[in-house]
Amino acid sequence: MTTVFITGGHSGIGLECSRQLAARGVDLVLAGRSPEKMQTVAEELRAAHDIDVATVELDTSSLASVRTAAATYSSLIERGAAAPLQALICNAGGRFDGKEKYSPDGYELTFATNCLGHFLLVELLVPAISTNGRIVFTASGTHDPATMDGKLVGAAVEPNATMLAGGGLNGAKPLPAGKRYSTSKLCTVLYAYELARRLDRAGSGISAIAYDPGSVPETGFLRDMPKAVQRLATSSLMKSVSTRIGVTTSTVAFSGAALADLAVGKEYATVSGKYFQAQEGKLLQRRSSKVSYDEERALTLWNDSKRLVGLRSDEESAPLRQRFRNAPGSQRNTVLSGDEFTGRVM
Repeated sequence: MTTVFITGGHSGIGLECSRQLAARGVDLVLAGRSPEKMQTVAEELRAAHDIDVATVELDTSSLASVRTAAATYSSLIERGAAAPLQALICNAGGRFDGKEKYSPDGYELTFATNCLGHFLLVELLVPAISTNGRIVFTASGTHDPATMDGKLVGAAVEPNATMLAGGGLNGAKPLPAGKRYSTSKLCTVLYAYELARRLDRAGSGISAIAYDPGSVPETGFLRDMPKAVQRLATSSLMKSVSTRIGVTTSTVAFSGAALADLAVGKEYATVSGKYFQAQEGKLLQRRSSKVSYDEERALTLWNDSKRLVGLRSDEESAPLRQRFRNAPGSQRNTVLSGDEFTGRVM
């Protein structure tokens, strides 16, 4: 059976993606911060499609949560109770308006949630993915300052992990919320491309893909904004204006389906290192920002992220691949993320 692990698969675009995957007979591992909401979704999908759905409590802003989840899933692998993953979808994320906030590890919350947690999750999880599997990163067109998406939110700044993690601390001038968000998404694209290069050099058949779901205000992305702003953003007038001025717009239904396609669709089996964008009912391969193709920046971001998450030698993907290569039920088993599972993963 095909199994997909998705962060944030119980709300917004992630929920639509989960429903689309379930309708195709794909077993799921839902990971997120709300066990109650995930359980409700899991019950819905099991009943509607007769699939296996596991839930794992996971806060991507907390490195401890990621590691605890990884230990939980590794025990399932060692017992032969989990199948290789066809895909890992790094979808959870957020924009945190107002005064900057910090993660349990002391890092700026936007960067911790959107970047560091998924970076660590991927490092722990790569060996658990099937030889022809995929890792899909939900990015955003806001990462590109040359586009209207990037200009409206706030142009991304230098993708310096140390600076971004410590934003507003020790006398450093904090970035506005929009710039924090757009820069975190630039880092996401850089992660995807660097991972694709690493997998290719290792001779792996796993793909790493970056995906922009477009602007979809209905997802609750603006939940921290005033109610009047939220109502305006979801109005037909604003949608019309956004389209006219060049904002990349989409719908929950289409963007969720497109994310599912990238994870398991046969037509996307050989697109590692590429960037896709959902726009007006079409999923298109696009060029991302100029900076996103800078390999030196990507390598620096990768190495600095390893230091910030405190990645230990026994947590890196290569040792884990060796450790679990002979585990029951899989050729490439490993570790995932979350605090506790319900349901079965087969």
